[in-house]
Amino acid sequence: LNPARLKQIYFQDLPKITSLAIQSEAAEGFKEELNKYVENHPQAGKRAGKYILSLIESDGQTIYELSQEEEIQLCTIRLLWQFLTGKPDHTGNTDIFLDLYHQFRELESETQISFTRNDLRTAMKRWPCGLKPEIQEIRKANKERMLHLLVAKIENRHSPSTRYKFEEESSYEEKLSTVSTWWNEPRFQLAMAIKKPSELNKFLNYSLSEETMELLAQAKKKGMPFFATPYYLSLLNTTGQGYNDEAIRSYILYTEELVTTYGGIRAWEKEDTVETGKPNAAGWLLPDGNNIHRRYPEVAILIPDSMGRACGGLCASCQRMYDFQSKRLNFEFESLKPKESWEKKLRRLMLYFEEDTQLRDILITGGDALMSQNSTLRNILDAVYRMAIRKKKANLNRPDGEKYAELIRVRLGSRLLAYLPMRINEELIAILKDFRQKGIAIGMKQFIIQTHFQSPLEVTPEAERAIRLLLEAGWNITNQLVYNVAASRRGHTAKLRQTLNSLGVICYYTFSVKGFNENYTVFTPNSRSLQEQNEEKSAGIIKESEQKRLADILYYSKNKQKDIQYLMRKNHLPFLATDRNVLNLPAIGKSMTFETIGITAEGKRILRFDHDHDRNHSPIINKIGKVYILENKSVAAYLRQLDKMGEKVEEYASIWNYTCGETEPRFSLYEYPGYEFKVTDKISNLELV
Repeated sequence: LNPARLKQIYFQDLPKITSLAIQSEAAEGFKEELNKYVENHPQAGKRAGKYILSLIESDGQTIYELSQEEEIQLCTIRLLWQFLTGKPDHTGNTDIFLDLYHQFRELESETQISFTRNDLRTAMKRWPCGLKPEIQEIRKANKERMLHLLVAKIENRHSPSTRYKFEEESSYEEKLSTVSTWWNEPRFQLAMAIKKPSELNKFLNYSLSEETMELLAQAKKKGMPFFATPYYLSLLNTTGQGYNDEAIRSYILYTEELVTTYGGIRAWEKEDTVETGKPNAAGWLLPDGNNIHRRYPEVAILIPDSMGRACGGLCASCQRMYDFQSKRLNFEFESLKPKESWEKKLRRLMLYFEEDTQLRDILITGGDALMSQNSTLRNILDAVYRMAIRKKKANLNRPDGEKYAELIRVRLGSRLLAYLPMRINEELIAILKDFRQKGIAIGMKQFIIQTHFQSPLEVTPEAERAIRLLLEAGWNITNQLVYNVAASRRGHTAKLRQTLNSLGVICYYTFSVKGFNENYTVFTPNSRSLQEQNEEKSAGIIKESEQKRLADILYYSKNKQKDIQYLMRKNHLPFLATDRNVLNLPAIGKSMTFETIGITAEGKRILRFDHDHDRNHSPIINKIGKVYILENKSVAAYLRQLDKMGEKVEEYASIWNYTCGETEPRFSLYEYPGYEFKVTDKISNLELV
């Protein structure tokens, strides 16, 4: 809507609000009169009334926005007064006034949510999974086309040391057959990964537009890494018909904002920035080397000096893009092979876990934990096992109440189940089985592969096999979804939950995209995440009486897939709503407890977050208090994106009214098991400045 037309709608639909503005000689007077009107309104105690009163109260305040580390003055109501009175005449962005219009409309007539369970079922049917025969046929054709390209690529390679080369007398048919066999080897997929825009376009059957190619050329010129395996590219649909691949395509192709800002990207999760001898943003003292990241008392991330600092592909919305920019994470596989010094360093890192009073959970990630070679991963897990034994033995000499937390949860963070599922081989399974058996013997309780499927289209026969092998090895698999624009379309996340649950995978988190400028295109406003939580995910809520049954399945079942499917059928659930919709706050952690306290002139909402009270935090939260986050996109801009994608925007109409949220309770199966002794209250490795 242009400003004139929108103003006309205000005067037509909201005569009381517009008359208050016209009668007020200044913005302050308008605020006072508006405040009186809303306070005395029958809907004053309802959501819209409370929200508008909050906007009035916050107007004129200056807040410190934590993600960008800058001060912002709130002037939402002042801008509305200027718009309605024409002082000055408004000719720019109307997104803010469209947002406010919907708030006042709800005040006058409370909005009724019209998205039903039948609507959800219909929406879910739009998103097929990669196990459907017709999708497999398209991908089979993609693979056949790529095999010919790979033959040519190998013939043109000049490195004598490569293991992937043809015998001199091989016929073309023999070469094609050989490459078809190699296709199933993870090392081959990594060796043949596409790293140049021109080659990407070739493997995608020259389907990329000129604009996209120009953008990728700019990215290459700026030194942005690019890495995509032939297997993952074969999942994309270049035919223009058959299935919508936008959710996975958005992980391959970079956006204009990402390319423009690359080189100046800052770490969103400020606790990941570590200076020697100084506590991180969450107050934790960490060993040198950027190997350990920590936010909470009970858990720390371990990033090894190995191929685990690489990935099976570079996700365009990666939360660690800052680390790729600084070269701490990269795709130079030879340079990432563990050096002799790594073994010594690993012992020192394990000492950090061993001597910490509260650490009981280690998340080995990267990059990607499963990018490490089997021998390297075995050494890391052996070091973890020996550390756990030492910590347990040391506790024998400590009295009850002074004992340290012992290791009870081990997680491996990996997206290879989607990017490179052939990595899950027999040797890896044997390593994981052996570690689990030894771990259980010394008191470890939880063994988890923490993966990331973005779309049901990523669930292929290869991924299904990988999931089955990991579950048979006794490890649970939990999924984390990045809730970007393509994934946020109605029914898409629900279908992903359903697809994964049917294979025995449990969903863990649905993450809002970090809101920096580089992720503008893929960012989904938190209001949409709340809308999904309340209108779609609610269909999978499990009765409290059945939650223990699900936990028992994950701990004790020998056929998790079958038992989870039975649980869903018994309770008439389309999927299991075990994940929490959250945003990762800088230094604070995951939360969706917020209220909107302002809207910028561009229509971007300003949210005031509180931390998640359902889990332990660093005591630094008592010093930080509330956190202010500026979303990088207006709700209106997000809806325009959906419209361009072919979505029916009217199906998202209630999104405007999700202006505040509350973090969902942690699902019981994600809680730490208790000890038979009392852990000390002392917190080590902490320094609050």
